[in-house]
Amino acid sequence: MHFEWFVSLRYLKAKRKKGFISLITVISVVGVAVGVMALICVLGVMTGFTNEFRAKILGVNSHIVIQKYGDTINNYSELREQLLKKPSIIGATPYLYTQAMITAGEGGTGAILRGIDPATASTVISIGDHMLEGSLKDLETPAGKVPGIVVGVDLAEQLHLRMGDRVRLISPSGPLTPMGVIPRMKPCRVVGVFETGIYEYDSALIYVSLETARKFLDIDKGVHGIELRLADIYQADRVARDIEKELGLSYVAKDWIRLNKNLFSALRLEKTALSIIVALIVLVAAFNIVSTLIMVVMEKARDIAILKSMGATSGSIMRIFIYEGLVIGLTGTVLGVLGGLGISELLSRYKFIKLPDVYPMTTLPVQVLPLDVVMIASAAVVITFVATLYPSWQASRVEPAEALRYE
Repeated sequence: MHFEWFVSLRYLKAKRKKGFISLITVISVVGVAVGVMALICVLGVMTGFTNEFRAKILGVNSHIVIQKYGDTINNYSELREQLLKKPSIIGATPYLYTQAMITAGEGGTGAILRGIDPATASTVISIGDHMLEGSLKDLETPAGKVPGIVVGVDLAEQLHLRMGDRVRLISPSGPLTPMGVIPRMKPCRVVGVFETGIYEYDSALIYVSLETARKFLDIDKGVHGIELRLADIYQADRVARDIEKELGLSYVAKDWIRLNKNLFSALRLEKTALSIIVALIVLVAAFNIVSTLIMVVMEKARDIAILKSMGATSGSIMRIFIYEGLVIGLTGTVLGVLGGLGISELLSRYKFIKLPDVYPMTTLPVQVLPLDVVMIASAAVVITFVATLYPSWQASRVEPAEALRYE
């Protein structure tokens, strides 16, 4: 063992005359550990929340939406088959989209109406996995019967709807007559209720078949767009640009990041802000390390002078205190990593922190990424290393003659 390591470890183990210095050393270790532990937990919670929220949104929405400027897509069947030939696309389904009024009894409210193809919709969106009652296949109504409709659980509660109840869809647009615009109306019956956990969807989203939506909108053929599901959601931007180049200027392809840009930007900003705030704990611990080493240097000035008199160089003296500070920082970092991973595992496994109903999940989601742990641990070590430089430099400048003058 190099004598620098030997001396630095002896300084850490030895009982000092001033117990206050030892207390600050312990506080420094605890401060680094708490900061690292808090950072791991915060990033784990924010990552888990973002991923869970994204999964909820992409369960209702597609990865890419293809639309045609100012017109419907009439050759959607051929276009769908063309797109499915790409290895990156694993699902494609047409859709119709409009705003409507839904009424039942004496109550009514505005809603977002989506016409879907029940046969292919499940390959793109997972709304079928969120069904509380009924199925998307029930939208395929036999001829001569009242068409089916699937509503969100909050919308069903608001209008007091049950399975089989009759509702009316009212469109604000319709044929123009001398008396004005006559709204189009379409009777439907409830064949399914879904719950995504996101209030905005569960209270305002309704599904009907493509045929029902066409009749309601008075469209002979065509769809408003085609929704795609990808094998890798993080390739959505690249795939969307490739599709736009292939289909030409009359088409536009929007990926899920562009469609939800404000939401995910806000989540990313919140994650960054919380990380910076919690990282201040590590900085406070670093200042404790600085004060600890400065007081150790003052206490060990005579020892430093004796070592220099025996031939120790200024670089050796500097390394002694750098090693001492690094041991404090590494100890705190290791304890913090173990504590952060332990707490995150408890939160993830037992889910004992419940969330209010305003969130789309019932318990606190936690997902710790190995890269985040490595970055946090590395940053903590770098910060503690930088904190050792000034007091170590001060120790290397001690003059033996001055330190031993009155000894």
